[in-house]
This record gives sequence, C-alpha cells and structure tokens, in this order.
Amino acid sequence: MRREPRSAVGVGPGPYRLSAISGSVRWRRRIGHAILHIILIVTGFTFLLPMLWVLSTSLKRAAAVFVVPIQWVPAQPQWANYLEVFRLLPFATFVRNTSVVSVLGATGSVINSLFVGYSLSRLRWPGRDAIFVLLLATMMLPNIVLLVPWFVMVKGVGWLDTFYPLILPAWFGYAFYIFLMRQFMLGIPIEFDEAARIDGASSLRILWQLIAPMSKPAIATVAIFSFLAHYNDFLEPLIFLTSNNKFTLTIGLWLMAGRYGNRWNLVMAASMITLLPVIALFFAAQRYFVRGIQFSGLAGR
Repeated sequence: MRREPRSAVGVGPGPYRLSAISGSVRWRRRIGHAILHIILIVTGFTFLLPMLWVLSTSLKRAAAVFVVPIQWVPAQPQWANYLEVFRLLPFATFVRNTSVVSVLGATGSVINSLFVGYSLSRLRWPGRDAIFVLLLATMMLPNIVLLVPWFVMVKGVGWLDTFYPLILPAWFGYAFYIFLMRQFMLGIPIEFDEAARIDGASSLRILWQLIAPMSKPAIATVAIFSFLAHYNDFLEPLIFLTSNNKFTLTIGLWLMAGRYGNRWNLVMAASMITLLPVIALFFAAQRYFVRGIQFSGLAGR
C-alpha cells in the first residue's frame, strides 16, 4: 500500500518569510502612526488658528482687519494698539484686581481642600462618610441656584463692590477640590501615618510634614483649577462689583467690546492681554497639571 509523503509538521515558515512578515507589520504600524500624527497636527492647528487670528488682528490697523486674503503677519505691526487699550480703560487696575482675586481664591481652595481632604481620608470620626456623601451631593446643585441667596447675604452684610464675595467661598471650600484631594490621599498607604504616630507625631504634624509633601500633584492641580476658575469668572464680578477700580479682566474685556466693538484691533489686543497670563501659567505648570490628572481622582481612582 502506497503511503502519502509526510509533511514537515511543526516546521514554521522560513527566516525570510518571518522577516517579510515582521517588516510588513512594522510598515503598517509606521503608516498608522503617521496618519495619527497628521490628524493630531491638523486638529491642534484648528484649535490654534483662532488664537493666531487674535494675535494677528491685535497688531493691525483698523482698516486692515477684514482685508481679504487675510494677512497673518502684518507688514507694520501696530504695537501701539496695546498702549491704546491701557489708555482707553484702566487695564492695569483690572490686571491687579484679577491677580488679587485669583491668587487669594486659589490659596483658600488649597488650604481648605488640604485640611478637609485629610480629615475625610486619614482620620476616623463619627459621621465622616455621611458628611462626605452630603458634600458630594452639593456638586449636583447648579451654581445659578445658589447665586440669588448668596447675593442677598452679601448685600445684607455690606460686601457689595468688594472682593469678599469672590474670594471667601474658596476659603470655605468647594466640593470638587475636596473630593479631588481626598481621592489622592486615599492612595497614600496608611502605614506612613501609623509609623509617624508611633514616633509621637500629631495629626497636624503628619499632615504638614508627611501627607502634604506627598500630595504635591493634587495640590498643584487644585491650585491651577481654582486660579483659572477665579481668573475666568465673569458672572460673579458682573453681579457683585460696580466700580471701575474694582473690575476684573473679564469685565474689562466686556467693557472694551461694548464701548469700542467697532475697533476690532483694540478688542483683540485686550483679548491678548487677558489670555497671556493663562498661557504663561499653562506652560509654567503643565508638568504639575499632567501629574495631577494622572495621580488624582480625575484619573478614575
């Protein structure tokens, strides 16, 4: 009986075929990465385009703003537009007021969330979890619902046209920042606290010398978020402030657009004055911001 020839069972493809397959996979990956990078570059440029237009327009003469085709680089940059903005409105005062409100508000948010987050994550006391649930429930309330009673309270104590209603709420705490800080501190092993207590450290000393240094990413995230929230706030300054010498940058930009809206080059110059501190903050603190997103509760912890 004739027998069939045996096949080479278990013998894989030759080295040349393996090399061809691996080379094909590498090329497919490179093409995929190239397409992805092109998409990201186009998307990033799309988001960057309005800011480039604002910068370009802020350096043009009024007659050249809507010239077609767009002249992205003005032949004669009009740096005097920025000086004109400061002449028409007290933008230096607006910058100072915004800095005071933003820095003090961010400081209050950091201090409050640090202490409350530590208490809710590292200390044990009756009703702690119930208080935390109630704290989270306040995040479901729209801010506009609380604005009317807050205005009545502010008017009752004589704080209208002052910075107090813009700053003090941060010192009493925002639920989101407390939640973020608590979630981060829960990831720090409790053994650090126990070892410190054996050495005789108090809760305050543990927080100040142990937990706070280990929570720098969360602290930086809270500081950045709170600073930007106060910096970009428009509604509350509009409601609580009435004097030019108390207005913030957002109100100043609104006044600029309302009074000189037909002079778009000046409005865009005012917009750049408002944007520059935020851009500088992002580039200076982006490392802490990314670390805070990675290690805090925003990462799904």
